[in-house]
Amino acid sequence: MSKKSEIESKTEALLEPIAQANGVEIYDVEYVKEAGEWYLRAYIDKEGGVDINDCVNVNHALSDALDVDDFIDEAYTLEVSSPGLGRQLKKDRHLAKSIGQEVELKLYKPKDGTREFAGILKSFDDTSITVTINDKDEQFIKKEISVIKLALDF
Repeated sequence: MSKKSEIESKTEALLEPIAQANGVEIYDVEYVKEAGEWYLRAYIDKEGGVDINDCVNVNHALSDALDVDDFIDEAYTLEVSSPGLGRQLKKDRHLAKSIGQEVELKLYKPKDGTREFAGILKSFDDTSITVTINDKDEQFIKKEISVIKLALDF
């Protein structure tokens, strides 16, 4: 397991009882380096969406727990937020909750001359995702998808 994955996994384990106590669920945890700075991001959600108070309460409790456990060597910024309306669907549990919703996906390499597709998420399995585009089911190999996220309708 990589250091990044280990930090994300340990953080998620610390976050689980905090999320339950605050009436939210963990959407995702990521540990990333951006512009030379490390960020530990916890995305939380609940039915009807989270508000600023949910984020503040979880942030304080998680920060305290991370101070006690202290398993991250380098300096980092902790952020707790909602995954947003156009949330990425990174895990199978994200896909499962999004069946029947409109998604946008981008491929690493073009398929039929394009890398970007939009349609209704129909199904998925361990290796592929099926999206209904213009009343036709299109299958995409998971490892060929760079990003899949919920579509934003305005």
